[in-house]
Amino acid sequence: MSKIQVLDQITIDKIAAGEVIERPASVVKELAENAIDAGATAVTVEIKEGGITFMRIADNGIGIDKEDVRAAFLRHSTSKIRSAEDLAHISSLGFRGEALSSIAAVSQIELLTKTKEAEFGVRYKIAGGKEESLEDAGAPDGTTFLIRQLFYNTPARRKFLKTAMTEASHVGDLVTRLALSHPEVSFRFINNGQVKLHTSGNGNLKDVIYHIYGREIASNLIEVDFERKGIHITGYLGKPLISRGNRNFENYFVDGRYIKSSIISKAIEDGYKDFTMQHKYPFVVLYLDVDTEHVDVNVHPTKMDVRFNNQQEIYNTLFAAVDDGLHERELIPEVTLDDIKIPEEPKDCKSNFPEEPKESKKDLPKKSEAEHTEKLRTSLQSPQNEDEKLQYFMNEMKKRVYSYHEALHENKQETTPALSNTDSCKPQKNVSVQDSYKTQKDIPVQDSYKTQKNIPVQNSYKPQRNVQAQGSQIAESPNYTAKQVPAKKPQQLNFFEEKLLEPQAKAEHKIIGQVFDTYWLVEFHDNLYIIDQHAAHERVLYEQTLKGMKTREFTSQLISPPIILNLSMQEAELLRLYMDQFTRIGFEIEEFGQDSYAVRAVPDNLFSIAKKELLMEMIDSLSDEINRNAPSNLIDEKIASMSCKAAVKGNMRLSAAEVDTLITELLSLDNPYHCPHGRPTIIAMSRRELEKKFKRIV
Repeated sequence: MSKIQVLDQITIDKIAAGEVIERPASVVKELAENAIDAGATAVTVEIKEGGITFMRIADNGIGIDKEDVRAAFLRHSTSKIRSAEDLAHISSLGFRGEALSSIAAVSQIELLTKTKEAEFGVRYKIAGGKEESLEDAGAPDGTTFLIRQLFYNTPARRKFLKTAMTEASHVGDLVTRLALSHPEVSFRFINNGQVKLHTSGNGNLKDVIYHIYGREIASNLIEVDFERKGIHITGYLGKPLISRGNRNFENYFVDGRYIKSSIISKAIEDGYKDFTMQHKYPFVVLYLDVDTEHVDVNVHPTKMDVRFNNQQEIYNTLFAAVDDGLHERELIPEVTLDDIKIPEEPKDCKSNFPEEPKESKKDLPKKSEAEHTEKLRTSLQSPQNEDEKLQYFMNEMKKRVYSYHEALHENKQETTPALSNTDSCKPQKNVSVQDSYKTQKDIPVQDSYKTQKNIPVQNSYKPQRNVQAQGSQIAESPNYTAKQVPAKKPQQLNFFEEKLLEPQAKAEHKIIGQVFDTYWLVEFHDNLYIIDQHAAHERVLYEQTLKGMKTREFTSQLISPPIILNLSMQEAELLRLYMDQFTRIGFEIEEFGQDSYAVRAVPDNLFSIAKKELLMEMIDSLSDEINRNAPSNLIDEKIASMSCKAAVKGNMRLSAAEVDTLITELLSLDNPYHCPHGRPTIIAMSRRELEKKFKRIV
């Protein structure tokens, strides 16, 4: 039998390094966090070959005194804490004193450091845990670490590293999180000589988000500032339209520390539950300021996991912050049309929109023969070198744009041209725009796109009556005389200034009609809203059922044969614990042998869909340790979700009165913007977007 013996220090350090140092990103994390603790305002991270062969982490912090350099590389040596009592009030990112000794045990380190008061800096070299040299050297204020050949003396660890590209992506992701966690620090990340990230360090979080994730995400953020019971939450929530297929965009920091927490992730995702579809995850950057007495960061050597002693309170507060932030605004996604190639118009069907002016003899003022000859000669003598060609091209384009806008301006002063009466664009007679949705059922779908004759055209000017144009008379209606609107001061478009789903806005809704027997078009101010009747009705039924279940008397419906549930010990305990809630809403469940139960009756509104899978889902939902609702409410939510199957389907024709009622019901909901499964109920398209596609604005 082997004798027990104490391991030598080098072996101990290598074992400890296995806990702290997993890959190059682990080294960067430990050293960058030390730089932040040292008060640095600028941190540079440079790697080569994924950090496997070379890493440089430089900062402008307070530096290390010469007499402390050797001690810094000993195990459990630190300047962050002094006694066990300090572990209950940790405010720094590092405190264990293991990082430098662990890194030195498995790599070759060169340290260059200088304090502000020192005249000279210090260069210190250590490899495989053994000191090589300590000498004075010229150095800037701060600390620079050069790490070479990671795991050079532990080949078994090195072979488990991924490719250089993969390791570099892990380092890049880590630097991104650090930059988000401390926007007041300027981070620069260099990979193989190329600068991949450089933040300003001006303390503006939104600037950092824009720099890292781009304009699309930075323009779809909702600011959060929420406090409850000593927990302060700040940062930004991404609007539901920028959800992703994984959790990589969930950024949250506890007291400035980047961590991973299933409780925090669950609270965020539950807050977005009604706004995102299944298997979609939100974008968030949130800071949680929590009293250090409630947080235990001494759980794992990497300090990526923390433990809360008030985890239910953390969950409730974070869920409330996300839920309040998302319900504060009208989250109707605005859609844009991709550029499409518009087919040429038939020659025998003339457009009623002004055409781009053409350089033809018919359109231009009469010119002398000499002028035409001169123009032809000039065009033939176009510039030959590239710069001159580009300038010539730009000048010609400017002329065309100016002439185009002049022609548009002239056309606006004239009467709107009448529609052509050719056979290829055969119109339909006497159809009013307001009543177009009422007469849709009388119009064949194939012909619904055809131009309609005598439709009053609503313009920004008052039409003239009895005007003859191209041999056809324009029908006029006094109802279509638009008011003269004073010019507005140019301002940034804000989609949320005027809400569609507000009671006072109801009078201004203009229902245009139904398309594809599924979607309803509603005009409101300068936006076109498209409502999915199925998703909207699902949301109405869900919330109405949920509210009704709190007050109604439940009746049971017997089922034969009964549903037999074979449960595990944990599931059986949950069912016994919440049996009263199941009985209250109409279930009749009795024991049927060891850990088996027979369901003999179900609520009357679930009779057609009550299956074993539904009941198991309900029990599974009760097994989570952390939930935002009482168990009875979780059961109610599941039943309400199932009742959505009764919603009106797509391809079902509704009357205008029915849609008006549906919109009225949407007004009363807590979340009218998404169905219970996360799909949007309404999307919007701005008038500006339409005008851009029809080239009315350039």
